[in-house]
Amino acid sequence: MKSKMLFLICLLLAVSRMAFSQNDVQVLIAYYSQKGHTRALAEAVYRGASSVPGVQVKLRTVDSVATADVLAADAIIVGSPVYNANVAPAVQHFINRWPFQGAPLKDKLGAAFVTGGGLSAGEELVQVNLLHSMLIFGMIVVGGPNWQQPFGASAVTEEPPFQQKQAGPLVRQRFLQKGEALGRRVAMLARRWKRSK
Repeated sequence: MKSKMLFLICLLLAVSRMAFSQNDVQVLIAYYSQKGHTRALAEAVYRGASSVPGVQVKLRTVDSVATADVLAADAIIVGSPVYNANVAPAVQHFINRWPFQGAPLKDKLGAAFVTGGGLSAGEELVQVNLLHSMLIFGMIVVGGPNWQQPFGASAVTEEPPFQQKQAGPLVRQRFLQKGEALGRRVAMLARRWKRSK
């Protein structure tokens, strides 16, 4: 009798755990990084999103993301370096692979982060271009938590005084904090949005 009862309790715990994990919010962070700056900012976004309970976060390079990952995500955060004031070609190729027919990405949350060498290198242009692409897919775009980062998160990496020494981290702490704030905000909104549906 005790063994049957123990078995039933274990079975109930396993089933409830599976049901709970299916209800977890899925956040996908996909990025391309040539010199490591965008990867460093992506890791900060990941830390912020992972700090929200009930959220599962995947951090992937754009070339390692499967279509199933995109479809399973409740929120997609895309990161790119500035490439001649445009989105990096690898990131645009990633977005061009998203499924379009039947609008399977409609009502998913989307956000952007970028890194650029200088203050006027095109960070905001690239952020807005990423958000425009998300809007075409019917996604709901999310900016940063305040007016100082309205389009997401960005980092200046090669212009003084923001340029880092080789021995230190690739991206200044202030920019990493903005990445964490973006990740946390997207994860919190995705959790709220999923629960309201």
